[in-house]
Amino acid sequence: MLQLEVPQFYTYHSGGKNINFFIIKMNDKVLSFLDACASCYPKKLGYRYESGYVICRACNMSFSTHKLEKGLGGCYPIKIEGRTEKGKYLIPVSTLGKMADKF
Repeated sequence: MLQLEVPQFYTYHSGGKNINFFIIKMNDKVLSFLDACASCYPKKLGYRYESGYVICRACNMSFSTHKLEKGLGGCYPIKIEGRTEKGKYLIPVSTLGKMADKF
């Protein structure tokens, strides 16, 4: 079970790459993001979580978990689509595969 407002990090292995992402439960919905951003992804360092913020390990920019859904571009985590079905959160493998170039 997801802890409210704390990101859970995962890795999907595909084609010799580790595609890292995290999911976070905010109020009554679940959101998913790549553990990468459009700016710093070439460094392949991802984010860390600290006291209500995800922080880019490459440039040290921090983002409130409450504002992740509305963030776009720059160093914000790249949002990926997922859905809740029968009590489980699902991200299509094809969605993760399309993002392999970020890793």
